[in-house]
Amino acid sequence: MTTTFSLEAEVARLIVEALHLETAPEEIDPEAPLFGEGLGLDSIDALEIALAVSKRYGFQLRSDDERNHRIFASLRALAAHIEKNRTG
Repeated sequence: MTTTFSLEAEVARLIVEALHLETAPEEIDPEAPLFGEGLGLDSIDALEIALAVSKRYGFQLRSDDERNHRIFASLRALAAHIEKNRTG
């Protein structure tokens, strides 16, 4: 089983690769917001991340999920959601 810390690092790399960010994965603060004042992502970025997560971890992040604001709140929140739901 992957530890939360290493999963956070893995998800940070996934975000950087999926969005072609110039930020290094290790520079993403696990507690900082992914959207707005944090990493500055937008709704299109969320779709790209959701697609990358579904390919890598085998489950769908749905755009109509009422929990998305919590799931995508931070790197740590996203990694915790992946840990609970992944199939691969």
